[in-house]
Amino acid sequence: MRTPIVFLVALIMTAILGPIVIIARLLGVPQRPNSIYTKCVRTWARSIIAAAGVRVRIHGAEHLQSARGAVCISNHVSWFDIFPLAAELPWCSFIAKTELRRIPLFGFAAESVGIVFLDRDNRKQAFKSYEGAAKEVQRGRSIVVYPEGTRGEDYHLRPFKKGPFVLAIASQAPIVPTVVFGAREVMPKGTFWIRSGTVDLHFLEPIPTAGFDYEHRAELMTAVWERMAGELKGLYGVHTSEHPVANQG
Repeated sequence: MRTPIVFLVALIMTAILGPIVIIARLLGVPQRPNSIYTKCVRTWARSIIAAAGVRVRIHGAEHLQSARGAVCISNHVSWFDIFPLAAELPWCSFIAKTELRRIPLFGFAAESVGIVFLDRDNRKQAFKSYEGAAKEVQRGRSIVVYPEGTRGEDYHLRPFKKGPFVLAIASQAPIVPTVVFGAREVMPKGTFWIRSGTVDLHFLEPIPTAGFDYEHRAELMTAVWERMAGELKGLYGVHTSEHPVANQG
């Protein structure tokens, strides 16, 4: 019964909150902490979490303060990963694939609250999007990025793409490695079926990027990947034989 309830709540909340943020944007209401945009995003995400019967547990709460003006690098195994992060992170936005921009109402509303859309098939546009995101990070907003590029079938950490680390270096802001566990059980990849459960958010010790330049991106990527893979192995027994660096991206 959870699935139809969640979809109904998501539809209703999008229909209510979407026009609010669109009108706010058209009126020139500024983006900032505790703005109407931030409140609407949190209300939207928390409503969906409640409808799903999901409990969110926070680990490493002391690092949430560091997530202000930071790049949060997260693993990605489910569409449901998004909601706990949107509900708990202070003044955050996401890097999302450009196809989501075409969804009626949702796409325009998402753009209005500051979601950065990325065309992965257009390298020039992608790096332009990262430049825009870097400026938002410098303003104090946290940006959530999924460097694996797409959702995985299980929790083992797959190779990272380089773009998110170019973003972090461009902003000279800390990276907060973030591990999401439990979302796959709530909503597995390849299905829209939703079950109640518990999602754990682990915010790990931030990794500074100050003084790094473009040539250090692979070094930074490996450090973040190893920290996240170590957390998954140590806490949940998740092993991976993958290499931390993807060939492209």
